[in-house]
Amino acid sequence: MQLISQVLALEPNPSVLGKEPIVPFAILLVVILVVPILFERLRLPGLVGLVISGVVLGPAGWNLFQTESPMINLLSDIGLVYLMFVAGLEVDIEQFRRRKNRSFGFAIFTFFIPLLAGTLIGQAFSFGWLTSILIGSLFASYSLLAYPLISRLGVVSNEAVAIAIGAKIFTDTGALLVLTICVASAHNGGFNLAQLLTLSGWLTIYSVAVLVGFDWAGKEFFRRSGGDEGNQFLFVLLSVFLAAVGAQLIGVEKIIGAFLAGLAVNEVVGEGPVKEKVVFVGSVLFIPIFFVDLGLLIDLPAFMTSAITVKLTLLIVFGLIASKLLAALLTKLLYHYNWREMLTIWSLSIPQVGATLAATLVGYRAGLISPEVLNSVVVLMLVTSTIGPLITSRCAVGLTSSVVAEPAPTTLPETNIEATDNAFTILVPIYNPHTQQYLIELAALLASQASGKIIPLAIATAAAQMDAPQLEASLQRSERLLFKATAQSRALGVEASPLLRIDDAFAQGISRAAREQKASLIVMGWGKRTGLRARLFGNVIDNVLWAAHCPVAVTRLVESPKKIQRILVPIENLISPALQPVQLAQMLAEANQAQVTVLNVCDRRTSSSKIAARRSHLSLLVSKLALPNPPEIQIIAHENVAQAILQAARLYDLVVLPFIRNRTSPGGLAISDVTTQLARQLTCSIVMLGEPQRTQAAALPSSVPSTTANV
Repeated sequence: MQLISQVLALEPNPSVLGKEPIVPFAILLVVILVVPILFERLRLPGLVGLVISGVVLGPAGWNLFQTESPMINLLSDIGLVYLMFVAGLEVDIEQFRRRKNRSFGFAIFTFFIPLLAGTLIGQAFSFGWLTSILIGSLFASYSLLAYPLISRLGVVSNEAVAIAIGAKIFTDTGALLVLTICVASAHNGGFNLAQLLTLSGWLTIYSVAVLVGFDWAGKEFFRRSGGDEGNQFLFVLLSVFLAAVGAQLIGVEKIIGAFLAGLAVNEVVGEGPVKEKVVFVGSVLFIPIFFVDLGLLIDLPAFMTSAITVKLTLLIVFGLIASKLLAALLTKLLYHYNWREMLTIWSLSIPQVGATLAATLVGYRAGLISPEVLNSVVVLMLVTSTIGPLITSRCAVGLTSSVVAEPAPTTLPETNIEATDNAFTILVPIYNPHTQQYLIELAALLASQASGKIIPLAIATAAAQMDAPQLEASLQRSERLLFKATAQSRALGVEASPLLRIDDAFAQGISRAAREQKASLIVMGWGKRTGLRARLFGNVIDNVLWAAHCPVAVTRLVESPKKIQRILVPIENLISPALQPVQLAQMLAEANQAQVTVLNVCDRRTSSSKIAARRSHLSLLVSKLALPNPPEIQIIAHENVAQAILQAARLYDLVVLPFIRNRTSPGGLAISDVTTQLARQLTCSIVMLGEPQRTQAAALPSSVPSTTANV
């Protein structure tokens, strides 16, 4: 009531906000929720809106937030640490290993050329050598904001793209090392060789301890904790902040420890649900607050009225873009890439977000970077994070995927052998009696085409005592569902082998049963992926998609599958592994005597000759599947992929979509998932096909040939 009285009495805003910390926190949550959405609708990165929000709400604007606010500083520091941890966590070590030599070559160019350019710019404006070198190191790193885009285009395995991804581990590490040396030298009053050698020794010992020790501890903890994702999530968070504290104890910045912690647990968490939760918590709360706090530091009036600051900003932006272009050009000449590949490498290395902003803030707090440089770097981030992904979207479309020379993992041949030597088996988890009939019908149609069988699966949640009343009730309910599913399967003329399982969790029970029964496909009912709890802790479908060894078909059927006559399969990636949904659709079409249409959406500005070439290329890929009734090929030129598919889908009974896993780059808030948007807005039946995590080869029956790809 006292707060309400103050507001009604029109007490000055800073006084109220200072007395009630919950008010600025509530405002922050509103900003984080609303602003990125608005900017994404304007086709701008959400992080741009967050920084601008900080400018508007800070001392240069409405003065609602103060830069010295303890609460905001604490949350911003956590966001800073989290940002660098996610940067280490998102390093694609597998891509680095595949192309380490050429990745190192590109890293040399894209690190030292921008480093030299930034240093010269600093000297041109009469900054000290430490400040100039630090400005150069800000140029050296980059953020893969366009990774989700190139992933959806299916060109991640292109050699030029792969070396740009792999080089990031070198550039980020090098930039952070330069930052450490500059800050340490500033604290010691200048460059001191003896102190630098001492610091290097401690840093080497510390790095080995984190990279080796945390990796070993993480693997042991994950092995002993079983499937307890909550404890695994807490272990990862603990490792982040322990590494940050350890870094400060040896006299280096905490972001160094956070980045090393991300590298250390990178392979431990893999691409599973624990990593998704860790990234989700940071990208939803702490990292956005860091961007807002960064906006609070910008002195907009001084920036607009200072000619020197404007010149510095223009030179920094031009110097970064030009130096990255020169590095990409030298890489093209060295490795004989074409111009499209060169431009893609250049555009991927332009965005300056994660390591750049973190190092800038550390340098600013250490007194090495002036407010003018801080303002210029923020403008650099805004410009590069906008034009980088834009150029990538134009250049990466025409790239082709490279064949990786390294041998495939040993588990891939075993998986293919199992799929070949055993009958085609479809596992159908059943829980909801209202959707059970359509699921069984769909599975029966698919199994009938491959002379396979169905395994209806019911899971009873385990209890501490096996004679617990709740377990007995769950078993009885599961038995009734299995009896009904078995009867439905046999009525449809398909062999059924019901399976009742007691397990601690539904998702683990489904994925384990699928592996034990050597299932070729899992068919599941639809589950909504909304809500905070579902996003934070995951739901059954999310976890099965992450853990399953075989393809997973997630279905939302609005009518009986036996009535489906027209099937639409949107294909974005013109590569063979992307045609797995076509194979599944064709199996269903043969059972119903239905028609399949393969749809590809290209940019509205695409010429008619290029559209004809895309049609020919897609027809060639489909012909390699050797389907008895080839599908219809349709190419649509449209500025919005999702809207084009939604318009086309009005004439179809079923849409088969690929399940695309998102990779969340730090600050990459502007890139949405087309599949998610379609799943929300389509009104017809939907099947989303998710491929196994380790391999992109669908275990389809031999009657429908499968293509494999090493990813």
